[in-house]
Amino acid sequence: MANAPLTATSASDASPLRFLTCGSVDDGKSTLIGRLLYDSKLIMEDQLVALQRDSRKHGTTGDDMDLALLVDGLEAEREQGITIDVAYRFFATPRRSFIVADTPGHEQYTRNMATGASNSDAAVILIDARKGVLTQTRRHSYICSLLGIRHVIVAVNKIDLVDFSGERFHHIVGDYLGFAQALGFTSIATIPVSARFGDNVTQKSGHMCWYDGPTLLEHLESLDVEQGLDDKAFRFPVQWVNRPNLDFRGFSGTLVSGTVKPGDRVVVAASGKESTIARIVTADGDLPEARAGDAVTLTFADEIDVARGDVIAHADSRPDVVDQFAAHVLWMAEDEMLPGRSYLMRIGTKYVPARITSLKHKVDINSLDHIAAKTLGLNEIGLCNLSASAPVAFDPYSDNRATGAFILVDRFTNATAGAGMITFGLRRATNIHRQSVLVDKASRLRMHGHRPAILWFTGLSGSGKSTIASIVERELHARGAHTYMLDGDNVRHGLNRDLGFTDADRVENIRRVGEVAKLFVDAGLVVLCSFISPFRAERQMVRELVDAEEFVEIFVDTPLQECMRRDPKGLYARAKEGKIKNFTGIDSPYEVPENAEIIVDTGQGNAETAAQRIIEALAERHIVA
Repeated sequence: MANAPLTATSASDASPLRFLTCGSVDDGKSTLIGRLLYDSKLIMEDQLVALQRDSRKHGTTGDDMDLALLVDGLEAEREQGITIDVAYRFFATPRRSFIVADTPGHEQYTRNMATGASNSDAAVILIDARKGVLTQTRRHSYICSLLGIRHVIVAVNKIDLVDFSGERFHHIVGDYLGFAQALGFTSIATIPVSARFGDNVTQKSGHMCWYDGPTLLEHLESLDVEQGLDDKAFRFPVQWVNRPNLDFRGFSGTLVSGTVKPGDRVVVAASGKESTIARIVTADGDLPEARAGDAVTLTFADEIDVARGDVIAHADSRPDVVDQFAAHVLWMAEDEMLPGRSYLMRIGTKYVPARITSLKHKVDINSLDHIAAKTLGLNEIGLCNLSASAPVAFDPYSDNRATGAFILVDRFTNATAGAGMITFGLRRATNIHRQSVLVDKASRLRMHGHRPAILWFTGLSGSGKSTIASIVERELHARGAHTYMLDGDNVRHGLNRDLGFTDADRVENIRRVGEVAKLFVDAGLVVLCSFISPFRAERQMVRELVDAEEFVEIFVDTPLQECMRRDPKGLYARAKEGKIKNFTGIDSPYEVPENAEIIVDTGQGNAETAAQRIIEALAERHIVA
């Protein structure tokens, strides 16, 4: 709704407002914040002198001061005239205090914009009056909606460059409202501004008699965005188990929503264990009550198991606990998202391995249509199903931003790969239990007389890994070991016949094989797996399915040129002719193992010699006699 009526607030009861500026590149976000700071008389004399000097060196406004330089502090930002990182600024008026985040407009820095939006209550979306609504305008608006921002102000900037045209302003507003009506914003205010000259920023403009609405600052001062975190369900993610001595055991963290007081009946969400709050401890003494935002230490009346990452809640208002859920994911990595790949998920204070099991659809930013896809690229957004390796407690993001948000971290680079907002749970973790069995792995070990293990042979096509693995199995069988061999070609005739050779299908191929190999290990067998398995992440995923001593990675190290010379199946020749796509070593990468237990250099002997060295290494590890 354009220029929705606002609830007036007084200086005494107006809460601090956190807002961000966003939109496409060069729409004037930094200049707008600089104008707010300048007109609010918050620039010291020495800052003003420095601004005048920097404007002569880096400015883009001729002889005028370039107010954008008040916010763009990085040298790279000043040299390029763009915003790269998120810059936070504080300012205040007699009516209200503000924390404003200046976020980048470039598509490649969308992840930084999302960071600013995740902590904001409102968004000022700038649109260049000359360019109108752009793809990045739509992308930022959609991200604001996903991240729970319900109040937006559309500032049509640089209105002076279109001769303060009311017709142009209303045309842009019409375009934006037509797009944004599906985003669920509570209020949409539209204001024509000139950040450079100050029109309708803090003072009414004398150039636009056709506009009779508030200035941007007046609107921000009166905007009611009270989220009522105190009124939401009590949620307390445990940051630290506080045990300074044998006489004290508490659980430290910050209330992200709700209130709690001594005597309240609470529950550890994941385990379901209940107790009563005994004390609310702070450095300044015990509190009679804690509210959202308070950092405290809670003690319980009973000794129950609580660990970092657990969520404490009221016993009669519990979060969902699931190991599978649906979420909107904003992909932030240069490498595309691959369903099945294991990432490290951080939700609240808990870290847990998780993978995206499927991409339901991705979103067309321009039309908001749902598009069928298998992967997400950089800055793309989609609805995904995820599976966590352990139960997680959550509330839908629409109900609680603190307990419904998560990030996915690349397990090798530690870089943030994606940010997610949970929509709903797919399966409650408490609904499915493991069936107890009467014959366990230890019983099978005693019967077989040898330890079970996964022998994972990896290497390029033509390296000789299948040949070597077959000889190793023959020797193990001769020694009385119970074995089974899973070969990359053989499983594609049955178990994985539906998979191709894209990166996503390669990930799923190894995931399935890993789960099958795990079952063989549980059955007490030595299972030999011969797969190119080009990605370290998937080899690591299989390793983590079993005990540390039950996985042996065997790297059959044969140079690519030698593999191409051998080319036993003629695959390299066809790949070089373009007849085979996504062929490892040609147009798809192979990630060499970094810490393989056994490395076989095929340049130092034949397959029989290599197999014998492997048998000797297995004997040293007491896998075989």
